Amino acid sequence: MISSITGFIAQSLESVGDTVSEAFFEPVLRVGVTGLSRAGKTVFITALVHNLMEPGRMQRMKAVQMGTIKGVYLQPQPDMTLPRFDYENHLAALTGDTPRWPDGTRAVSELRLSFRLAPTGLFGSLTGPRKLHIDIVDYPGEWILDLGLMGKSYAEWSAEVLTRLPKRPQATAYLAALEGVEPQSKHDEATAQRLARAFTGYLTEARAAGWSDCTPGRFLLPGDLAGSPVLTFAPLPGAEGTRGSLWRENARRFEAYKSKVIRPFFETHFARLDRQVVLIDVLEAVHRGPAALEDQRRAMAEVLAAFRPGANGFFSALLRGKRVEKILFAATKADHLHHSQHAKLTALAEAMLREARDRAHFSGAETKALSIAALRATVEESRTHQGREVDLVRGQLTDGRQVAVNAGELPEDPARLLAPARDGAARWLQGDYGVMHFAPPTLTRTPGQGLPHIRLDAAAEFLLGDRLI
Repeated sequence: MISSITGFIAQSLESVGDTVSEAFFEPVLRVGVTGLSRAGKTVFITALVHNLMEPGRMQRMKAVQMGTIKGVYLQPQPDMTLPRFDYENHLAALTGDTPRWPDGTRAVSELRLSFRLAPTGLFGSLTGPRKLHIDIVDYPGEWILDLGLMGKSYAEWSAEVLTRLPKRPQATAYLAALEGVEPQSKHDEATAQRLARAFTGYLTEARAAGWSDCTPGRFLLPGDLAGSPVLTFAPLPGAEGTRGSLWRENARRFEAYKSKVIRPFFETHFARLDRQVVLIDVLEAVHRGPAALEDQRRAMAEVLAAFRPGANGFFSALLRGKRVEKILFAATKADHLHHSQHAKLTALAEAMLREARDRAHFSGAETKALSIAALRATVEESRTHQGREVDLVRGQLTDGRQVAVNAGELPEDPARLLAPARDGAARWLQGDYGVMHFAPPTLTRTPGQGLPHIRLDAAAEFLLGDRLI
């Protein structure tokens, strides 16, 4: 007993010592990168790291302007149980002779980027260069959406899902599987598995069709949980069933999913962040129409409700856990639009997340919205069409064709898109919006110059700038 107590005290003192050492000598800043599927998380992290290591294109960063960054290098990440973000292979995919977009995120991964910084402050000449470690943590978008389930009961989740399924052709097979099923009947495992498979099929097709609210996310990326009871449930109609019923067993498994899958993920990774990037492919949602845009707005609002925004501090970190200090909302793929429309894209992203941003401001977190392209895949040009100048972007599509396109003019007032989306409009009244899928450009690498981008340096300055000077 005494040995156990002594060991516990020693471990506690060591933990406090590590925290103090990090805070005062080699501080660590944890940055989470989140977003829905295909928002560009992998490309964002790869381009950010490459440009921080070769900062010739990062002139909006004060530390680059002032020359305070004396060295940047990759180190093994501190968490021995997490996969390392595969930076080198992702960079090779983007910069090879036949460049391609890297595979998307399928698990939590981490990368540590360490900075050697020039001394600053009154006693800087006495202390010498200082170090700062940036831990970048990548999360699958499919799992992130699950955070919105934490505040819902099985009955609430089922009612929400079943309300929207009749409007989606991807749900036809699942709705057919529900026919003849009596939720209040005695639980039958074969029926539960059949419904779970059908619902997983719907989620897979819905994600491919561009819908955002594809929860539970582990149904799409099950990993070692495949086939387990915690992934064998589906939404059912009706109120709470009797003991032993199919409805009650599905509800029990839904609660187990929250407690055994979502909560550990939140406590282990999400709740330890200092800064957060939220990537949003707004253009794809606009292209798909009002229902997709409203679906994206609602999904992102639920995700952000799970954040713990607020001012951070040493003792609050030591005693009560960390809170997110800064949140960046980044509308990605800005290179698909001419720069004259970037402000409109930013305004639309801000308006979509207004409720969440206001909540973050109220809690003390600093927020910012930007339109970015982590890797610029197009160039701009203008052409005369029917007697007027038209702004275009030109690039190579993933099928190899070279095109110059105008995706459509975004409105000055975001409400012209968000209002019909909230009202359930079937299509846009003011016209259509196109989206082309561009391939990465073939690059000529220059030493000291990172990957070409749009406002990635502004994003880095907001997220990291105050800690680099």
